[in-house]
Amino acid sequence: MNFTNNMGKTDRKIRTVAGVSIVTLAAAGLLKGRTAKALLALATIFISTSSVGWCPAYAVAGVDTIPEAERMEQFGEKVFNLL
Repeated sequence: MNFTNNMGKTDRKIRTVAGVSIVTLAAAGLLKGRTAKALLALATIFISTSSVGWCPAYAVAGVDTIPEAERMEQFGEKVFNLL
């Protein structure tokens, strides 16, 4: 399995906002019981994958949400010269 980034900036921002929102709702007491636990587990996944820019589910499915322009900005032409 390849551990190179497979999440674009927009994807990472959406996951971060969703994760922080879930944590905020749970901290405010608006989520309780099993629902809170399940959503907090999901929030943990969202926040951790967005912080490193790599999603294992995307890797297994072969999904990459980094637009080519962003990939060039992030990794430079060196990556494309290796391909």
